[in-house]
Amino acid sequence: MKTYLVPIDFSRASVHAAEFAAELSKQTNVEHIVLLNAYYVSPLETMLPNPDMVQLREEEIEQNAADRIKNLEHLKHKLSKLVREGVQITTHLNRSHLLRAVIENVEDKNADLVILGSKGNTSKNDSQVGSHVIKISKASPVPVIVVPPSYDFENIRRVVVACDFDKVKETVPLESLKRLLDKKKFELLVVNIDKDSRHLAGDAERRAEETALHKMLSPYQPTYSYVNNTDVINGILHFATDNDAQLVIALPHKYSFFQSLLHDSVSQQLAESAAVPVLLLK
Repeated sequence: MKTYLVPIDFSRASVHAAEFAAELSKQTNVEHIVLLNAYYVSPLETMLPNPDMVQLREEEIEQNAADRIKNLEHLKHKLSKLVREGVQITTHLNRSHLLRAVIENVEDKNADLVILGSKGNTSKNDSQVGSHVIKISKASPVPVIVVPPSYDFENIRRVVVACDFDKVKETVPLESLKRLLDKKKFELLVVNIDKDSRHLAGDAERRAEETALHKMLSPYQPTYSYVNNTDVINGILHFATDNDAQLVIALPHKYSFFQSLLHDSVSQQLAESAAVPVLLLK
């Protein structure tokens, strides 16, 4: 992965995600980190007063934009002391909605990975990156890492892959996993939340799916674990914590326990709840 895109709303959580990206550069071959701030002002705001009877003037809008650029440059300077030598950091102010800004810049900057803070400042002047985690994760054409606001960076040594064993060939993004895992010295732990202990039932179809997954991941010599927990998210998080993992990889499933009552995948719910960073693959 050569380019990281980090949306910044200047909340502590988004700055923390940028610091995570800088530290991660020391362990990866990334060449470029893009700090993106989205600043959208509706044309109506310049023509009509808001409920507080405040009408934005063009000078105020431009001053706000200048302040944002200044703050981005300040953050860039701070991160330059954290990144691996040779990594380029650039800043970009996008005059559009956050989601559109992220998608456009993934394409324009040829980003391989989006790194988000899981909670943003909720003040009315904040672009609330954290509150858009689900939307960005769904819409992003590239993988997304969601960083908990209280997480202290550790070098990634142990990675948990949260995996369903239904329709493995259709749902496991093998090429994405290869790009992430090849030539990396990670210990890989595959966990299946098996609340009905199906792996003990001897079901032929399930055995075939497990065999397919074992074959796909054999170059990385993972260990496999089954956890009996009625709560998928808690089961995965407890497993990651108990095994001192530095990253959880959630696969983009549409089947089995990766469906939720709200029609948002458990992968996305996991990203909001995790105590360790979660990588949502595509």
